[in-house]
Amino acid sequence: MYDTDRERLIHLHHCRGIGWKSIARLLDVDPSLTSIFHLSSHQLQRLLAIPEKHFAAFFHDLHCHKLKRMIKTYEEQNIHIVTIKDDEYPEWLKHIYDPPWVLYAKGNVQLLKRKKLISVVGTRTPTRQGMAAMHIVLPPLIQHGWVIVSGLAKGVDAEAHRLCLRHNGETIAVMAGGLRYIYPPENESLFRQLATTQLVISEYPPFVRPQTWHFPMRNRIISGLSVGTLVVQAKERSGSLITAHFALQQGRDVFAIPGDITTKEAHGTNRLIQQGAKLILSSDDIEEEFRHLFT
Repeated sequence: MYDTDRERLIHLHHCRGIGWKSIARLLDVDPSLTSIFHLSSHQLQRLLAIPEKHFAAFFHDLHCHKLKRMIKTYEEQNIHIVTIKDDEYPEWLKHIYDPPWVLYAKGNVQLLKRKKLISVVGTRTPTRQGMAAMHIVLPPLIQHGWVIVSGLAKGVDAEAHRLCLRHNGETIAVMAGGLRYIYPPENESLFRQLATTQLVISEYPPFVRPQTWHFPMRNRIISGLSVGTLVVQAKERSGSLITAHFALQQGRDVFAIPGDITTKEAHGTNRLIQQGAKLILSSDDIEEEFRHLFT
């Protein structure tokens, strides 16, 4: 059906009914995925041990020739496909516990091979002080060649991307759903800018609508792409803190900008500092941690 294991992986990644662990299981059994398309329904079901309803959808899609045609249409839509088997796959991301098997990208895919990447995350409702702090810390990093990675969300994420555009820098946006579903909708014009001059990526095929659980899972990619994660402002319960915890699990540095203890948007960052994140007052505080890597 397919000539290369890369093409087989992309097809498998489009199948309904299975997730990251099922693909890992199939790759363990057959790294080239050559035999998967020839196994009987019974053999595959024994291998995967997934619910009958999910398996039926998976087995149908595994042998669906329409998928092959659909995947080919991505080229017409300027959507690049990067698999974990490709040279273009980002180096830092490859080393996390659960790297995405496939990435779907629009824009400058060369950004995936940059080494100086830093994630910037924070609340969707930053204060004026939080925004001012970003305008102090980020421009020097951008001017020194750091690629800013964020999640295209409202607030801190969107401002991080916009600062890169204003300062002629480079940025990668990681989406929670497929590339056809821009979220939040009010960032559509920013999405289009980034998809043209920068890079937007997702671990889901373009037609997949974002689900609630996609957002925390997306955060492992934001942190995994980068050597470190900077949290600008975050409340006590925040998706930004999830990103910070992923960074720690991945063995990456975590940085936090301190804030007023009476401001709820600073409670999460102050707590991170209390727990050992590096307190950031300027871009130098970040760059000095990586001089041994990028000299």
